Formats: sequence, structure tokens, C-alpha cells
Amino acid sequence: MAIEEELKLNKGESEDDTSNNQMTEWDNEPTIIDLKQDITDASSDVSAHVSKVDKWLENLNITGQAVVTNGKGRSNIVPKLIRKQAEWRYASLSEPFLATSDIFDVDPITYEDKKAAEQNALVLNNQFNTKIDKTKFVDEYVRTAVDEGTVIVRVGWDFEEEEVEVEVPDYDFEVTQDPAEVQQVEQALQDSQENPQAHEGLAPEVQQAMQLSAQQGQPIIPVQIGSHTETQIKTIRNHPTLEVCNYKNISIDPTAIGDLSKASFLSYTFDSSKAELKRDGKYKNLDDIIVDDNSVLAAPDTDTDTSGGASFTFNDEPRKRLTVVEYWGFWDIHDDGTVAPIVAAWVGKTLIRLEENPYPDQKIPFVIAQYLPVRRSLYGEPDGELLEDNQRIVGAVTRGMIDTMGRSANGQQGIRKDALDITNKRKFDKGLDYEFNGSVDPRVAFHMHTYPEVPQSAQFMLGLQNNEAESLTGVKAFSSTGITGAALGENVGGIKSAMDAASKRELGILRRLATGIKEIGRKIISMNGEFLDEEEIVRVTNDEFVPVKRDDLAGNFDLRLSISTPEADESKAKELAFMLQTTGQTMGPEFSKIILSDIAKLRKMPDLAKRISDYAPQPDPQAQEKAMLEIELLKAQIATEMSKANENNAEAELDKAKIGNLQSDTDLKDLDFLEQESGTKQAQQMQLQSEKAKKDLQGNLIQQSEKNQFDREENRFAANSSANSL
Repeated sequence: MAIEEELKLNKGESEDDTSNNQMTEWDNEPTIIDLKQDITDASSDVSAHVSKVDKWLENLNITGQAVVTNGKGRSNIVPKLIRKQAEWRYASLSEPFLATSDIFDVDPITYEDKKAAEQNALVLNNQFNTKIDKTKFVDEYVRTAVDEGTVIVRVGWDFEEEEVEVEVPDYDFEVTQDPAEVQQVEQALQDSQENPQAHEGLAPEVQQAMQLSAQQGQPIIPVQIGSHTETQIKTIRNHPTLEVCNYKNISIDPTAIGDLSKASFLSYTFDSSKAELKRDGKYKNLDDIIVDDNSVLAAPDTDTDTSGGASFTFNDEPRKRLTVVEYWGFWDIHDDGTVAPIVAAWVGKTLIRLEENPYPDQKIPFVIAQYLPVRRSLYGEPDGELLEDNQRIVGAVTRGMIDTMGRSANGQQGIRKDALDITNKRKFDKGLDYEFNGSVDPRVAFHMHTYPEVPQSAQFMLGLQNNEAESLTGVKAFSSTGITGAALGENVGGIKSAMDAASKRELGILRRLATGIKEIGRKIISMNGEFLDEEEIVRVTNDEFVPVKRDDLAGNFDLRLSISTPEADESKAKELAFMLQTTGQTMGPEFSKIILSDIAKLRKMPDLAKRISDYAPQPDPQAQEKAMLEIELLKAQIATEMSKANENNAEAELDKAKIGNLQSDTDLKDLDFLEQESGTKQAQQMQLQSEKAKKDLQGNLIQQSEKNQFDREENRFAANSSANSL
């Protein structure tokens, strides 16, 4: 193995090596010896896993120990039973990831994170569709899991920038009197107050013009007056990377006990060159590397990208391939008893990288997914572990059948020696009529060799092994036998139970692979929030671009993986069609538009779905005018009815008053009749006359008294006047 070989080559290293010069300001900086010791201690566990995977791959591809050599004249064929089962797995496991354009759905934990969750979903799906070769990655991811039982993915970030000369326009700002421009400025100011985030997405000159407009109270617009050239930093690449690692180049802490998050270290060996390391920008001490001693050819056990071309190497030093060991783990860098996440890298005896983990989640940037999980182990098992014996038995029986048929003299004809003389033998060989000896029965004299019959036991054994292989893996191949409901009864329920069992087995495998993809998505989300440009433009539709702020990518999310299959999508589409058929007439066109859009998405027609969701029918002018007239007619009818109702109410009040007067007259007449019959009215008249007489008499007395009093006063006045005159 590459790591073991490197450790043997560096066994004599000491801590006085020049490669161990201080690279950081840590109080307790690890050396290459310290880091390699972890790899040495884990080498036995790693070697055990590598030997298992080697055996599984040999049985899959019929190489190495899986090859059978029986000598000349014997069959050496080995049927690829494991490969046949694997080929059925590849498409069924990769298609759910590739059948949909958007793999990820991001759900927020809280309401405040809803906008950020939507932005993360846009960025994630855009990165998988444009920055990462999704088809290649998913195929390699699935095939590695099926073949090796374990898939290990390295999640990284690729960043490169360069200086470019850019023509930058110069702007001046002036007050505008154009009504259209004035309206645009006012609308922009209003929108900026209602949605500040949209204001931040505008061009700088537009933002400055809006600010001046708000300060001066006048509509101001930018006007280009020229341009100038300036040097700017242009980002060439800034996106996540995914790499399915070679199992031989990975060494993991064996004390993790099935949980990578508990691992204290992970080392990864890969090949590179001085030029690539220098372009990356994060490596040091590159001039101290001895290229010839650390090339890929010097480490023949290293299974890296270019190891297949072992007969080829570059002659120039910048392009020569180097073997680089990368170490991710935890170390007590402050010498206080607590560990911190670190990353280190070295080539041979030269330490070229040593720093704290640069990723925001502070975790080892690797994700492991298992095909068939093994208890308390980081590694899983493939179907090859279950089918090894079946493949050997099928191979042995098949070789026996082939030898039985191949060693026969099929098509050859034997002739009894005394059946023909020389002359007739020549005629027989030429295909002419001939004569045979009369003493010999021609049915006995001639014998035609044919293939021997293959025993039924051999065919039974092959069928038995194929059925057992299918039952072990849950894969149903195209054959007359295999997974059926016969064991559960020849009925619909039995067949459904058998198919459900196989689909659940496959769904369990798919769920484990999907969990690995979700973990990759979580790591990319954390990296996006840290490494993305301030504004990342994501193409959502053909004509809509959504600006994504890096600050908007923060939040708590529940990452949900959207797994789709054509069968499931077709079933959902049929259910929605039935729902539309039963409720579309009563729920209205808006409800129908929602369901039709979802059906188009499930049928993989995003353009049609977009057009349906955005469709707004243009009304007919005549229909609009008719509707307005009908509304006016209804208003007039309502007003008429209201007027009639008011008139009826007034008449009702008048009738009520008349009825009241009539009732009063009737009561008065009844009372007058009763008073006359009983004499009450006459008594009342007599009493009234008596009272009137009394009042008249009293009035006369008062008048007479007043007259007498007046006369006396007059006489007294006259007497006084006479006396005064005298």
C-alpha cells in the first residue's frame, strides 16, 4: 500500500529534518513524524479493508484470484454473476438522483430563515447543474458504492482569480425634467424603502443617483460622460468540488467505531505537480521538494489518477507528478490540553502545508456512504460479499457443462472398417452413390457423433444458484424464474409482497446513498456562506436572474433531498390529473392552473410549467363591456327595488296611522253611547252648568265688590280735592 511504502522509506527520519521547521505560531506544532505515526498505527486496519475490497473487485471483474486456470482442453470461463447483479443496480440507484434537475430542497427551521433557505436551494442546485459534472459524479458515486461497498467523497473548494484590464464608465449626475424618468426615480425611491435588499442589488451609479435624489428632493439620474481603464481582480473559479476517493489512498482513525464525526484524523494521498501546487496558492516550501525521490513512479503502490500510465512521465520538473499526503485531524496546538482542527500536507520529507482547518464547519471534509452497513464499522459491504460462493458454484457447473459438450466429437462420422471396400470408400468420401458389403448392417456400420445431453441436475443447480443470488440481493433479472410470489401463494397479494420486499431493499440502499448526498449538501452550504462572492447570480429561468447575497446564506436549515423516479412522478401526475378532473370545474381556473403546473413539472416539461403558472388570459373587450353593463343594470335594478321598498314602508306607516285614527273615533263613539245610556253624560252636563253658574255668580260678586271699592275711592278723592281747594 502507498502509505505503508512511504512510511518504510521515511523510517529513518528524525525530528531534526529541515522539513520540520516552524511553519506556524502555535505553541505545540506537530511534526511529520507525529502525523505519520497516526497513519502507521492505523495501517493494519486499513490494509485489512483494502484486501477485502481487492477481493470483491477481483470477483466483480474476474481478475486476480477470481481467474480459473484448468489447463489445455478444459474450460476456464467464469460467469460474471456479481457483475450482472451490479449492472442492474447502477441505473436503478443513479436514476433517482439524475431524473430531476433540482436535487436539493432546503427547508427553513424558523420562519426568519425562509428567504435564506430559498436562496440556498437556488445556489446548491445551480452549482450541481453548472459547476459540477452531476452525471459523472452521481454515476461514479453509485458505481463505487455498488462495487466496493463504501464510497468516500472529498468535499473541497476551487478558487482562482486573475488581474484584468476593464473599461469602466464615468458618470455625472444631473436633474431630469423628463416625466418618464421622473416617474422611474420616484418609483425606485419607493421600492427602495419597501425592499432595501432590492436596492442593494442595483448598480453603484444608480444607488448614488437615488441617494442624491433623496437628499436634494429632486429627481437625479446618472449620465455617462466617458470611461477609463483600471485593473480589477476577476474571479475565474469560485465553486465547490467533489471527488470520489480511491479506497487505497484513504486512512481513517480506526477508533471512530462507525462514525466519521468521531474520527481524530483522516489522511488522503493524491498526485499533483509543482506547478499545480504553486497555482493553488496555499502550499509552502515547494522549492525544498526533491521531485525525483517523490514521483508517482517512485511509489508504485500509490493508486492515483496518473498511476495507470506508469510507463509515462514528464521530464520537466514543474510537470512531474508528485505523491502528496494530506492529513486532516485534531491536535493540541495551544499546548493546553484541548485539540483544534488542523490540516497538514507533505511530499516525502517536506512539509508544505500546516494550518487550522479553513472550512467553516470545522469538520473533516470527507463524507462516507455505505452500500450494506456493517455494525460498528465505517466501511460497508457490496453484493459481491454475498454472491461470492454463488458465482463460484455457477462457474464450476458452467465449466463442467462446457467441458462435457466441448470434448465431444460433434459432427464427426465413424465407418466400420469392413463396411466399404477401397473403391466404394472413395465414392462415399466424394458424396456419390456407393455399395456396401452385404454382410454388414449399414445402420451399425455408420455412426454420427452428437453433443451429449446435459444432465438435468446441472440445469437445476444453475437455476437454484441464480434464484438464490436474486433472493440475496433483491435484484430481479430478466429470466423465467427468480423473485416471484410463489412462496407466498400464486395470487396478486403474494406477488405484491415479493415486489415490495425487493423495492424496500433497494429503497434502503438508496436512502443511505441519499444521506451521503445530503451531508455533502450541508458542507457545501457552510462553504457557500464563507467563500462565495458577495453576489452570486443564479440563472433560475430563461429570463429571470436572482441575486444571492452571501449574508443571506446563513441560517438554520433542514436539508431535504428530492429523490424522484419516473414511476413515482407518473403516479403523482395521474393522481393530480384525477384531482383536476373531479374538482377543477368547481374550484376555478386559478386552482386548475396550480395543478396543471405541477403535472407539467412531473412530466419533465419545465417550460410548459412556467408558462402555465404565468398564464393570465386577456379578457375580450366586448365581454368586458357586457360585464360592466350587466353590473350597471344590476345596480339600477337594486336601486329600483330599494326605492319600491322605501315607498312601501311609507305607505305602511300611513295606513298604520289611519287605522289608529279610526280606532280612536270608534272608541269615542262607544264611550259617548255608554255615557248617554247610563245618564253619565247628562249628569256631567248638569255639573258643568252648575259649575258655570257658580263661576258666573262669583265673577259678578267680584266685579260688584271691585266697583264699590272703586266708587269709594273716587268719592274719597273728590272730598280730598274739595278740601284742598278751600
